[in-house]
Amino acid sequence: MKTKNEHTTRLLPQEIHPITELFFEYAQLKNLYRQGWLERGVSEKDCETVAEHSFGVALLSYIIAEEYRPDLDSSRVMRLGLFHDVSEIYAGDITPKDGVSLEDKSQREYEAVKRVFSRLPNPHKYVNIWLEFEKHASPEAKFVSQIDRLEMVLQANLYERMNYAGLDEFFSYIQGRTNCPELKPILDDILKSR
Repeated sequence: MKTKNEHTTRLLPQEIHPITELFFEYAQLKNLYRQGWLERGVSEKDCETVAEHSFGVALLSYIIAEEYRPDLDSSRVMRLGLFHDVSEIYAGDITPKDGVSLEDKSQREYEAVKRVFSRLPNPHKYVNIWLEFEKHASPEAKFVSQIDRLEMVLQANLYERMNYAGLDEFFSYIQGRTNCPELKPILDDILKSR
């Protein structure tokens, strides 16, 4: 996995408060490049990190839910967006090119999430937020999954505008994988503007 620096948890002192440890753990997401962009030739200088992606998913999820989906709990949507990639702190940003089976990827990610929250007073509470997203266990989780894809294609569009090429697969991937009517005009705009 390509990162900006060494894993942030290596910088931890021996005995620290669980919240301080949590900070050093999630700081790894600020350090971890989204590997798929690097694989397609985006430079490290321009490459989005997992933390930047998660912020984008949480922000888009919250705003689109607030403005266009009053049937959803927008706070829950934002929470799911913030938590959806927390497993990558220890599991890394696994891409199809890594050759990891879906079952193995899922197990690695679950173990990583349990590790991240293990020292908190109520670890199961936070693991369950992540599991809700992973299992698409609520309308909010299904919606955030759609926004996760939307953020990816918006980022691909941004990279194209920055003169990166070879990103067609991201645009074709999203077609047919979003069924949220509120996202269709956004996707149509992206595709028309290419």
